[in-house]
Amino acid sequence: MTRGKGYYEQYKADEKYSKYGLTPPVQNGIPITTADFIRQLWLDNYFYGNTTTLSLKRNKTDWTLGGSFSHYLGNHFGKLIWSSKGSLTPHTWYQNKATKNDGAIFVKQQSKINSNWVLFYDFQIRTVNYTIDGFRNNPTLNVNSSYFFFNPKVGITYRKQSWKSFLSYSRGAKEPNRDDFEAGAAQLPRPEKLGDLEIGVEKKTKRYQAGLTFYYMHYKDQLVLTGKINDVGAYTRTNIPNSSRAGLEAEGELTITNWLNTGGNFTWSRNRIKNLEEYIDDYDNGGQVVKKYTRSTLAFSPSFVANHFIRTTPFKNFETNFSSRYVSSQFLDNTGNSARMLKAFLVNDLRASYSWSFKRIKEVLLIGQINNLFNKKYEPNGYTFSYIYGGSLVTENYYFPMANRNFMLTLNFKF
Repeated sequence: MTRGKGYYEQYKADEKYSKYGLTPPVQNGIPITTADFIRQLWLDNYFYGNTTTLSLKRNKTDWTLGGSFSHYLGNHFGKLIWSSKGSLTPHTWYQNKATKNDGAIFVKQQSKINSNWVLFYDFQIRTVNYTIDGFRNNPTLNVNSSYFFFNPKVGITYRKQSWKSFLSYSRGAKEPNRDDFEAGAAQLPRPEKLGDLEIGVEKKTKRYQAGLTFYYMHYKDQLVLTGKINDVGAYTRTNIPNSSRAGLEAEGELTITNWLNTGGNFTWSRNRIKNLEEYIDDYDNGGQVVKKYTRSTLAFSPSFVANHFIRTTPFKNFETNFSSRYVSSQFLDNTGNSARMLKAFLVNDLRASYSWSFKRIKEVLLIGQINNLFNKKYEPNGYTFSYIYGGSLVTENYYFPMANRNFMLTLNFKF
């Protein structure tokens, strides 16, 4: 069981007493309708469950049978603890409970057909039930939704000498998150469904190893942000009928000498949405304007990602590692609009370590690491929103910058 309890605190300026269900205080016979407040938003939860597995090995077949059950109880509530005008007894202005029951059974089998071929499958049956007693900004919206999922995976592997190849296909489904239900009773979210096909080949020798994998992932009813607002004016994720990810992954490592090796990986991918509807706030006329896209790109999905390292051990117990990572440009939303984009970046890190031992200490390990070695300024994340004002479309982008050059020293002792 995991027990969690905590809050975050906010200072809210010039808000109405009525918003919190309080009667305005009266001074000199005049009601004071607004004040500054300090409030706490609490989450008090319990999460417990059990997972059981049974493994059987017989002849050339491995079986795994299992099941799991979990129960989550979350109590969401808010407290006012201070007011700028007059005394205030701590006041709870909302309290919403949510429960989630999750149960599953599964069976896995891996059978060795002969010396080269291995067949495997994995079948899972999963049930989920949500019960939600309102939300902070929508207290009358109650949810009681149940889901039944069958998640299969099948595949085959071929091995011969230093070669390995595989083919697999799986289908999975996932229930919406709690926040997705706040869209409103008239637009309850549907579960996301995914089909995943993977084909790969690998080769390993003493000096090098390399692998290549192709994947195609097709989503039905993927939940993404489209700009649509819910019943209380907050942005909510919306099911989109058709989206996909397709790509090629490659990895490799080469031992050049007994003290030098290098390697890395990269992924090239196309991440697409068909028939997207974008909702844009119209501050001139009120409401939202809908813009349609026949084809666009999934947010935060760079088309190219690469990592590389050079590792050296020039003398005993000393090692260096120079690593690089490159991420191509990516979009802040799902429209594929170049005005809402994160720029590509290349970042390098350097790590060095030295170990030694004493009579009573098995190992002392000293590690020094410099992150962002060349002091690159970059932003890997952010958010955007657009609106119509004064007859024009206005787009505002916000970015989360990463740290400049920084370092870390670590000293480990093993007794």
